[in-house]
Amino acid sequence: MERSLPPLSVNTSDQMQMQQQHNQIAIPIGPPPPLPLNLPCGQLIEGTREDYIKICVPLFEALMKGDWIVAKAIFDIKPELVRFAVTKNFDTPLHIAAAAESTKYAKEFVENLVKLMEKKDMELQNKSYNTAFSLAAMVGNVETAKIILEKNKAVLEIPGSQGMMPLYVAAVSENYDMVRCLYDISKKMSGDFWTNETRGWVLKKCVEGDLYDVAGQIVNDCTQLTSNKKLLSGVLLVLAQKTDAFREKKPQNILRIIESISEVKLGHATRESEALKFLKLIWNKISIFPNDEIEQILQGPPLEIEEEKHKKSYPDLIWTVDDKGLTIFHIAVKHRQVNIYNLLYEIGPIKEQITTIEDENGNNMLHLLAESIGPKQFQKLPGVALQMQQELLWFMEVKQMIPLAYRQRKNKQGETPHDIFTRCHEKLVVDGEKWMKETAPQCMVVAALVATVVFAAAFTLPGGYDQDTGLPMFIQKMALTVFVIADAISLISSCTSILFMLSLFISRYSEQDFLELLPKKLFAGLGALFFSVAAMMIAFCASFFLLYNKNFKWVPILITSFSFLVVEVVAFMQMQLQLDVFLLTYSSKYLFKSTKRMLYS
Repeated sequence: MERSLPPLSVNTSDQMQMQQQHNQIAIPIGPPPPLPLNLPCGQLIEGTREDYIKICVPLFEALMKGDWIVAKAIFDIKPELVRFAVTKNFDTPLHIAAAAESTKYAKEFVENLVKLMEKKDMELQNKSYNTAFSLAAMVGNVETAKIILEKNKAVLEIPGSQGMMPLYVAAVSENYDMVRCLYDISKKMSGDFWTNETRGWVLKKCVEGDLYDVAGQIVNDCTQLTSNKKLLSGVLLVLAQKTDAFREKKPQNILRIIESISEVKLGHATRESEALKFLKLIWNKISIFPNDEIEQILQGPPLEIEEEKHKKSYPDLIWTVDDKGLTIFHIAVKHRQVNIYNLLYEIGPIKEQITTIEDENGNNMLHLLAESIGPKQFQKLPGVALQMQQELLWFMEVKQMIPLAYRQRKNKQGETPHDIFTRCHEKLVVDGEKWMKETAPQCMVVAALVATVVFAAAFTLPGGYDQDTGLPMFIQKMALTVFVIADAISLISSCTSILFMLSLFISRYSEQDFLELLPKKLFAGLGALFFSVAAMMIAFCASFFLLYNKNFKWVPILITSFSFLVVEVVAFMQMQLQLDVFLLTYSSKYLFKSTKRMLYS
């Protein structure tokens, strides 16, 4: 029968955050710590008010500031205070110092403090069951932890609050260096306290905290964990919620543009993420199980992982269904996992048997896509309109994939895929229209200002006109030709930008417009605006070369250098948006029908 624990007392923000994270874990957290607690002496806290004001308050202030001179002066008078409680939570001076920010002075403070303490003093706990070592693990103070361990290695296996071992606390707090340090010192969790169950808890927390390097080492060192199907399924479940972690390193933006335009894949290498390496390691352990046990492990949410990474070792997974009767392709469509979806192009006519599978409500693959909104990677796009564009792109692709008879088939609620798509994406259309109409005016204001300036400059050429011939004074100069051409380009580009942005106001904003029409208008408007600003700055610089063509030549050179900073700022501010619009609009045809073979290669 489980024994209830007293509530966790929190006196630092780090501890509160750790507890909140831990409370979200739906797994046991270990046996309760033994009672009674190994509490320090509470004479200062429970004694007279005079002693508290005279001794405890100055000592606590010195501990918080890391002032060893003041602290040592107090300890010289009363050496026993090193093992006394100085807070109502019964924290000792070492507890306070261990939870402090890791600095050079903090390390020296802890070193000096530990020298005044006995070995058994390292094992003192506060009312939250935490030793000073547990607090150091919680905040990730590696140097402090090493100092305490050097004095007493037994603290490594003293459970803290809610029965959590220091290594588990470090994993919960996602302190990578601390986890690595404690894992090595604990001799790969081989102490008497450690069981397969507690090792499994640490493994799951390492995966949840993206500590894949340590998690992989645990899997390799603790081979008995790989026979626990429930644990493996739980680890896959955690990985299934981290689809962004499986992204391979992409080429730089300029290479992505070249690929999109030339339709040629450059020979750059992609690097596997740490999460992907760990997933492959886990899959190698799972693949040795019999087929029925593999299917049992993969039931439910774990199918959401990018399973194309291990199809070569178990290609029959394409027929595996979850508890709702859906294949990995249905789930991939729901979560917009393009690499998994593209495997349909490799299985030939069999894909028709898969794409026609319906769930218990009569929803086929297109229904499932229509009722779901793209995941986090879509929400990170720079505008709602571009998110809607990706939704439409997926809908059109899956519509072409499934047989014709299923494209307008109604589910048990009497809705076609398009009906569901319109209903579920209605807010996205409205938000996309709002975003477009908020972006366009800002660009129009800039374009109008540029047009006003360059239009006036066209009739007030640098140097003026010859009174006799009426021709410009510097008509023979190349700089004047540059000025005129740049001024004309700027005027034409700014007017073009205004027209494109204005057209965004009078568009219908129907669903289909978000696929190509609206993004292309936005791209053209942004591009024209950039050229207008760049050309205006060229004309501006050319005018100074005309005025200072003989003397003070350094003046136009200096002005030109600073002027192009403006162009760089404009490019920096809008280039990412323009690049995203370009890639999503013009390279979207390469998103599907991948030529990178994953099955039977």
